[in-house]
Amino acid sequence: MSDDSHALAPGSRLDGYRIERQLSKGGFAIVYLARDASGREVAVKEYLPAGLAGRAAGSDEVAVEARHRAAFNAGLKWFFDEGRILAGIDHPNVVRVENFFRANGTAYLVMRYEHGLTLEAHARRLRETAGRISEEFLRNVFVRLLSGLREVHAHKLLHLDIKPANIHVRADGHPVLLDFGATRMGLGEQAGRKSVFTPGFAAPEQQGSGEPLGPWTDIYAVGASLYDCLAGEPPQPAKQRLQRDELTPAERRWAGAYSPQLLELIDWCLRLPAAQRPQSVYALQKVLSGELLDLVDPSWFDE
Repeated sequence: MSDDSHALAPGSRLDGYRIERQLSKGGFAIVYLARDASGREVAVKEYLPAGLAGRAAGSDEVAVEARHRAAFNAGLKWFFDEGRILAGIDHPNVVRVENFFRANGTAYLVMRYEHGLTLEAHARRLRETAGRISEEFLRNVFVRLLSGLREVHAHKLLHLDIKPANIHVRADGHPVLLDFGATRMGLGEQAGRKSVFTPGFAAPEQQGSGEPLGPWTDIYAVGASLYDCLAGEPPQPAKQRLQRDELTPAERRWAGAYSPQLLELIDWCLRLPAAQRPQSVYALQKVLSGELLDLVDPSWFDE
């Protein structure tokens, strides 16, 4: 069975949208390129968790076995509820959710389709053509990205899967934070939901270290993303680091190639104990803008 065997067929109609083709497929969702009634391109994400649901060839309806129905419904509610919250976030550096609806026995999010390259592809191109990625580029991208992430955190949401592949860089150099597939609410009953994560970018607390999740969890991923942009590969996975930390600190690996401030910031974000990392995105923004800062915000979860 091919990877796209459960995907909607090109030409399928979906609540006023026409499916063009599949863009990507993850563990719980499929993303399509589609067009709205005016012909404008949009990205449509369909809740279709692998192992829990599928669809027969030639059918648009999602089929769920009785033994998986409870788990499917719980995830469906989470997907739809968070779609509603994300639709309320209107920030130039966060992908815009324009619509969300139920159909075919599942749920869909309609997002603005962004042209350009992922930061992963952009950084690779810069390393290949220029030999390295400039600090000015990194600062410009991440200062703006953190502005978007700060807005996400202000809505009591965590992204939980920040990485260069989930950061889009428009033609004007402005970043957009994509793929909220692992997102979860910071408060409430949904906080206990098991998260999806990417080794190398995921903080220790996402992998059973016992510490609570918070903005500092996304901040670890920001540091890992910066490290990845410089190295061309993610840092040693946190789970391995907890057993034997063999990660070469940025301050040592790129000494003399980048400013001490930038390298210190990367290492600060990648500290294993959550309490030793920056506690708020605001702290990182101030450092990247060249200001000294000792402010943290441990009361993010306070009522």
